[in-house]
Amino acid sequence: MNFFKSATRTVRTTTDDGSGPRTETKTYSFGDDGPSIGYGGGGNIDIGFGKQFGGGKKSFNISNFIGGGGGSDGGSGGGRRTCIRQPSQRPQVGGRASRKEKKNPFSGLNNQSYDNIKKMCLEEGILFEDPEFPAQDDSIFFSRAPNRPFVWKRPVDLVDSPEFIASGVSRFDVKQGELGDCWLLAAIASLTCNEVLLNKVVPPEQNFTDEYCGLFKFNIWHEGDWTEVVVDDRLPSYMDNLVFMHSADKHEFWSALLEKAYAKLHGSYESLKGGSTSEAMEDFTGGVTEMFDLKKAPKDLLTIMLKAHDRGSLMGCSIDADPNQLEAELANGLIMGHAYSVTAVKMVEIQTPGRSGKLPMVRCRNPWGNESEWKGAFSDESERWKYITDSDKEEIGLTQEDDGEFWMTFGDWQSNFQKLEICNLGPDSLDDDELVKIGKKRWEATSEVGEWIPNVNAGGCRNYLQTFFTNPQYRVTVTDPDEDEDDLCTILVGVLQKDRRKKRKEGLDMLTIGYVIYKLKDPDCGPLDVDFFKYNASVAKSPSFINLREVCGRHMLQPGTYCIIPSTFEPHNKGEYLLRIFTEKANVTHEIDEETAIQEDQEEKPPTEEEVEQEDALKRSFKRVSGDDMEIDAFELRDILNAVFKKEFDFDGFGVDACRSMVAMHDGDLSGKLGFDEFKTLWTDLRKWKGVFKEFDKDSSGRLSSYELRSALHASGFKLSNRTFSTLVMRFSNKAGEIEFSDFMLCAIKLKTMLASFKSYDAQRQGIAAFDVDSFVATTMYS
Repeated sequence: MNFFKSATRTVRTTTDDGSGPRTETKTYSFGDDGPSIGYGGGGNIDIGFGKQFGGGKKSFNISNFIGGGGGSDGGSGGGRRTCIRQPSQRPQVGGRASRKEKKNPFSGLNNQSYDNIKKMCLEEGILFEDPEFPAQDDSIFFSRAPNRPFVWKRPVDLVDSPEFIASGVSRFDVKQGELGDCWLLAAIASLTCNEVLLNKVVPPEQNFTDEYCGLFKFNIWHEGDWTEVVVDDRLPSYMDNLVFMHSADKHEFWSALLEKAYAKLHGSYESLKGGSTSEAMEDFTGGVTEMFDLKKAPKDLLTIMLKAHDRGSLMGCSIDADPNQLEAELANGLIMGHAYSVTAVKMVEIQTPGRSGKLPMVRCRNPWGNESEWKGAFSDESERWKYITDSDKEEIGLTQEDDGEFWMTFGDWQSNFQKLEICNLGPDSLDDDELVKIGKKRWEATSEVGEWIPNVNAGGCRNYLQTFFTNPQYRVTVTDPDEDEDDLCTILVGVLQKDRRKKRKEGLDMLTIGYVIYKLKDPDCGPLDVDFFKYNASVAKSPSFINLREVCGRHMLQPGTYCIIPSTFEPHNKGEYLLRIFTEKANVTHEIDEETAIQEDQEEKPPTEEEVEQEDALKRSFKRVSGDDMEIDAFELRDILNAVFKKEFDFDGFGVDACRSMVAMHDGDLSGKLGFDEFKTLWTDLRKWKGVFKEFDKDSSGRLSSYELRSALHASGFKLSNRTFSTLVMRFSNKAGEIEFSDFMLCAIKLKTMLASFKSYDAQRQGIAAFDVDSFVATTMYS
């Protein structure tokens, strides 16, 4: 039956999710503009809460209950401009369980909604206790037990009249505790210099009085998305003092709770031990961070820093650690192996007896917030401040106290520090009104999420040429040169590996990652193959392959279209990543891919003498086996083919299931048999695919590597999207990531069958096919 004869088709599906049967209706209509799909249905889901949340059973509409939505907390509402992001590389199969699914509505960051948790706690008269980050030792340390008994206490149990924020927020508020996370403190100190960004991360309206229920929220940019992180206010303490980060005012708790939210996001407090200021700066802004070796700094570094300050970027600097001493203090007062915030970069008017003019200066802050400051020129006690007018001192916010903050000339700063990190704000860090308010500019940005999957697209760096081409490839077009450059476009590229800090407790560490950029002669080309990389040099690449959370580089490129390839250093490394591209002018980015299809007009190679002899032998076998009806079934086909192919290949032969698929490929009437003409067509395909397999099986092992599968199928006439190719590797490769001869043939057979079936249902040639359930089952099962 051809059900495309009718103008519309309605399919009803009944499901039961535990709340009773529910019918979903989908209506498909076909007209001049192609298929359109409409949905009907709905209903509420009953959710049971444990004793920790007051017990009983509450009913919420799931679309309202699960966290998300728009608004000022970092969602997609309110017209906010956000990065363009695509789904992960790994394909998803609808209707099947995912290992990442969680059934508890309070489980997982994405399911915890501040408003709904608060409503329930107030109704039940209870204080929130977070099941995702319980008050127990393994939330503090994952590798060992605490060296003394920590007690989790709420601020209301530590002090009288606690405050979330006391008398405003400043860079002098935050003090480091016993955790080695000065990198986090340096980022927070920088964040306090930007009130708009700070209020986005730390919503200031929270308190310990109005509707207090032990619940607080923060907005943290997490690997591509702004995430609302909720925490209860139980904090690790010892002898009624906070153990980790705290405010200078013992009645203030925003910094301690922010550190707890950050620890929750990464699995434990211990996960925050050691890190780069850039990591936290990105998580508080959604920006992308450049790293500079100040001994090899570009000539225009001061211009870069001034422009970064103009855009509201966060900056941090450091001196390499002394391998023999932890945080050693130098004679000039600076601390080695310690993270400092860069809180301002200014051109300051100076008037000396000999000359006058503008002096470039940098303001830094030691997160310890004490007398450990710079002791050189323009230090707090320096007489050189007499050459700066009082009004200019006031304008730059000079404080001559033992507060950890100090000024240096740009020359002294560059001579004494060794590393600089600049976190450039993304388009979703601040909206248009906020940018106008603080007088800042924005970068234009796009982003892509993906995954390196061993045996699929984890090809390693360019050193591994035979697999490098299988890495994900992204097309970026830059069209307009920057206003201040001659025919060149500034582009920042960042590759961030996801969730590696959280995976420390699993024994996993950072992968060594980087990227390479190639110029494309054909802007509309499909995925680049190994030959492209043999004969074309890159135009830019990451500063290095490095085992940090993110690698980032700044490049000056001619307008045009480029291919960016993010990769691990070695092949076969598994990991998820986020690719981000920042430009001063708008750009266009997307993954280089092709539509899954079969090439109908492929030129066939003439058969070899051996294949002609094989064909004659097959004809004789067919006539002998088929009998009077001149038809064979899958069992008879197996015997015929194995008699020929096992002489040519060292394999166990085709199984009956593979032969059933061969029959199904030419059996539209479900007879379960092949006639002689169908058998001849099947042989033509098998001969072609066999030849391709031999061509790519260079070592005659009877196996292809999964990295060669795409090229082999392409030579067989199949075009494959990245998603489809990933699925095929998962389905047909063995434990070693290899595809054996019989599996390659089965893969080609099933591909041809499924594509032919889909085409027959895609009446409008729109790449959309509508199936009723019986047609869908018949098509997928009988292939």
